[in-house]
Amino acid sequence: MTRVRTPDWVLGAGVRAMETSHRLLLAATGGRLGQRFGSNQTVELHVAGRKTGRRISTLLTSPVYTPDRLVLVASKGGSSDHPDWYKNLVANPTVEITADGATRQYQTRTASAQEKARLWPSIVKSFPGYDGYQRNTDRQIPVVICELTTG
Repeated sequence: MTRVRTPDWVLGAGVRAMETSHRLLLAATGGRLGQRFGSNQTVELHVAGRKTGRRISTLLTSPVYTPDRLVLVASKGGSSDHPDWYKNLVANPTVEITADGATRQYQTRTASAQEKARLWPSIVKSFPGYDGYQRNTDRQIPVVICELTTG
């Protein structure tokens, strides 16, 4: 059976539309709605662009979250390419993340294959769509571990 893949441009448009609508919801409700997406914590990642060095902000969800340590999933809806925010944090692993109205500095790293295997069941339990995204792409979807920096 031939696998039918959603074109990357459709996935990208869907990701952009979801982020825009999420930002509108947060703005319209003063942040009262939209802080959670199902059981996932909504976070805003602030990272320096790998080409421009400018601060770029992206709304994401964290399926595994505490204020000191959180996990991000670079799924891009199962696209064949990594999301730009992931490429940026690989180049610039010290980032800021805003959650629950507080902005804090984190050090990021891509989880090892063993760490991803251990985290994946919790990630998929939090949002089952991640499992479908992984099946939809030939790339390994990176899992990013973000740890609060001290001092």
